[in-house]
Amino acid sequence: MAIDTIVVDYGGVLTNPLAETFAAFAELARLTADDLARAFAAATEEYGESPMAPLETGRISERQMAERILAQLPEGAGRILEGRSFGELWFRGRRPNKPFLSHLRVLRRDGFRLALLTNNVREWEPLWRAQLPVDELFDAVVDSHREGVRKPDPAIYRILLKRLGASADRCLFVDDTPENCAAAARLGIHPLLFTDTSAAIDGISAVLRRPGVPVGGGTR
Repeated sequence: MAIDTIVVDYGGVLTNPLAETFAAFAELARLTADDLARAFAAATEEYGESPMAPLETGRISERQMAERILAQLPEGAGRILEGRSFGELWFRGRRPNKPFLSHLRVLRRDGFRLALLTNNVREWEPLWRAQLPVDELFDAVVDSHREGVRKPDPAIYRILLKRLGASADRCLFVDDTPENCAAAARLGIHPLLFTDTSAAIDGISAVLRRPGVPVGGGTR
């Protein structure tokens, strides 16, 4: 089967790296990145899962997630959100990855289908969609908060394949998290771990030229 669909992650692939967003948020909140990392770790230990897991599957609200984090920060840290949401501060440090988006436009022009598979947050949808040409680029968008399941659960990959009407071996999946790539590979999807933009563009080109992996960019 020919690869005719490129599936990409959102945060850290279509945006600047997560570490940059994390550090920018900490600075805006007048915290250190270590303070924030420890708060996330403590909340994970208390609730038995990362605060992002129930947030990205719609089981808790953004405010509830923020309360879990704020409870683990120094006294008075809650003032950082007075009159502002967690997402508002978070997206001040989030920028679109314009060079990679330009490459996706080239792939689309060349006849490849594009899809977005993202672990994301209900309250943040207007924020990230405002930064990206979502409707222009993507034939399908699968968002964890809408599906109630998140990567690396195989169920969300199956939802994507069903929505695309595609078999796994026709898809190339680009994500910056090794466990998400590994989960895709177990289903027969071709994975590509995103480390930086130049390497990802080169990697996509290499996969599409790889002997034994026929390529089929056709009409959508």
